[in-house]
Amino acid sequence: MTVVREFTLPDLGEGLTGAEIVRWLVQVGEVVAVDQPVVEVETAKAMVDVPCPYGGVVTARYGEEGAEVPVGAPLITVAVSEGSDDGAGPPDRPATAGEESGNVLVGYGTAAPAARRRRVQPSPRPPHGTTAVRNGAEPIPVISPLVRRLAREHGVDLRQLRGSGPEGLILRADVERAVAATAPAPATAASTAATAPATAAPTAAGRAAATGPEGERIPLRGVRGAVADKLARSRREIPDATCWVDADATELLATRAVMNAAGGPKVSLLALLARICTAALARFPELNARVDMDSRDIIRLPDVHLGFAAQTDRGLVVPVVRDAHKRSTEELSEEIARLTEAARTGTLAPAQLTGGTFTLNNYGVFGVDGSTPIINHPEAAMLGVGRIAAKPWVHQGELAVRQVVQLSFTFDHRVCDGGTAGGFLRHVADCVERPMVLLRRL
Repeated sequence: MTVVREFTLPDLGEGLTGAEIVRWLVQVGEVVAVDQPVVEVETAKAMVDVPCPYGGVVTARYGEEGAEVPVGAPLITVAVSEGSDDGAGPPDRPATAGEESGNVLVGYGTAAPAARRRRVQPSPRPPHGTTAVRNGAEPIPVISPLVRRLAREHGVDLRQLRGSGPEGLILRADVERAVAATAPAPATAASTAATAPATAAPTAAGRAAATGPEGERIPLRGVRGAVADKLARSRREIPDATCWVDADATELLATRAVMNAAGGPKVSLLALLARICTAALARFPELNARVDMDSRDIIRLPDVHLGFAAQTDRGLVVPVVRDAHKRSTEELSEEIARLTEAARTGTLAPAQLTGGTFTLNNYGVFGVDGSTPIINHPEAAMLGVGRIAAKPWVHQGELAVRQVVQLSFTFDHRVCDGGTAGGFLRHVADCVERPMVLLRRL
């Protein structure tokens, strides 16, 4: 006898209330194992493969690719043999952490007990992080959700690709080469464009822009939608102000060069700036804060969780370095590099994108000198760093060509007045200009 169990979209954590279905990983009628990923979804924070805590036969799927699904809405139903060791609890709930049957989503455990694992014999699970062609076929070695999405959008069959990464891992470059190899000739492309309808319907994944007489419509979904909401809220709620100063970064660059020539772990410029920020926040703790207008309190936070802005294919994200004030410059550099790579590949967990107390924004990588950044709500301040460029500068009483950077500081005027903000920015600029002296205090 079988029992049909419904699996709903679980709580993905960090206050997320729903997700968009990117791609189904199973078909109706397919046999799934306990904890096998059944659907890939995109939240406002990250791409997530959602595992099902039940083992059995998929009897129904709910929602098309591109559809928005709230937490608690049904995803699939699974026919489970009554009395079998499917890794699940009673029919009205998924297995709990105590039963050790699910992946690391809220409300699920981490691994099936050994006795259950020996008895579960549905279709083989693909290696962690890979997309598999099931029903006995070999798994496809793909880790990055961005690579899978790129292949899907361009109609590239990953089964036909030979990966150039370690152990045959399929990389983004492999997919891009396949796309280039199958690109139509210019004449064909022009002919296709000439015969295309005037109004393009959105793709199944819901990401394509719809063009009509009034212009192009681009859905505010996923990361872009979350960024739009947060920036709008920041502008509504935070009375921000910005001050800025030019600083001579010549010695900072020289210090970094000396540190990296010593043979130890390489230190990034962003890590040096992050270390300077933590020192400045230790001196001006009122800026590591948030405002609670319901209770009319300013809450000064004891720990510095430093966010840094990172531009990715999915849009702007702000990974967070936890306990940045406790880390050395080398440790900051290592953690920033790790989070940056995870952001680039779309593998950041939601928890790695929330909980920041202060943000460092290096917009100089875009070749611009200055900006008035919008505060990352509910934080109270953000330091912006422009490009470092050779400019005329008075150095030791003489005109010289120096490496100059513009630092801009946007702050919530509710937490402090201009004197505090100016003191913070001046301290940062002093550290940039005389790092060999001031970094000893960090």
